[in-house]
Amino acid sequence: MQMVPLGEQLREWRARRRMSQMDLALDSEISTRHLSFIETGRSKPSAAMIQRIADCLEVPHRARNAMLLAAGYAPDYRERPLDSPEMTGMRAIVDHVLKGHAPYPALAVDRHWNMVAANDAIAILTAAVSPALLEPPVNVLRIALHPEGLAPQIVNHAEWRAHILHRLDQQIEASADSGLAALRDEIAGYPARPGDQPAPPASSIAVPLIVDTAAGRIGFVSTVTIFGTPVDITLSELAIEAFFPADAESAALLQRLATEP
Repeated sequence: MQMVPLGEQLREWRARRRMSQMDLALDSEISTRHLSFIETGRSKPSAAMIQRIADCLEVPHRARNAMLLAAGYAPDYRERPLDSPEMTGMRAIVDHVLKGHAPYPALAVDRHWNMVAANDAIAILTAAVSPALLEPPVNVLRIALHPEGLAPQIVNHAEWRAHILHRLDQQIEASADSGLAALRDEIAGYPARPGDQPAPPASSIAVPLIVDTAAGRIGFVSTVTIFGTPVDITLSELAIEAFFPADAESAALLQRLATEP
């Protein structure tokens, strides 16, 4: 694959962040002329300056490595699988958070929403999912909206689908990730569920996930946790999504299910 020149990468990120050359130059404390020379390839910035500019543009770690390589520098950020020996401590933290969230479902996903870990309570949401969708890599957004996944059980399917697509749009805008763009195109192409209506304007505090399970109807709201100061690409792209009961009835049902054999 041909490497994209640094200047072209900078212009793309600047346009994505809707910043003029003057805006970026002021934020990164360099002259507009110097920034222009960097973007046209007439000047080679130091690795430290690339990082400073990337900070101003909020460039993800993976893309920062590409910028550094294009300028002839070694990448600053390593990428180690979560199950590698060096990541044992971090994996233990993830497992601790997931297990501590029981009896409510929780899972950890990578940048493309592939599940890398989950607690036992996630079975509440996957019990009726086609086995084919549970073959690794398990993509949680595909499971959520695929006709053979969770979609037939989601009571507010149109609302939840709109929420997921909007969430993907935000991530694509922030990361410029082609894999996320392909996933969004795939999900958006799933056939509409019979009886679905356009999602109504949001009127509640959070978009709920309302699911009809074999044990009864359960409403969830979710939170997302990320590592605060990662210097590893895997950690910087890892997110833990934890589901909480949206009402007292859902909480009571989940507690009861947790105590049954």
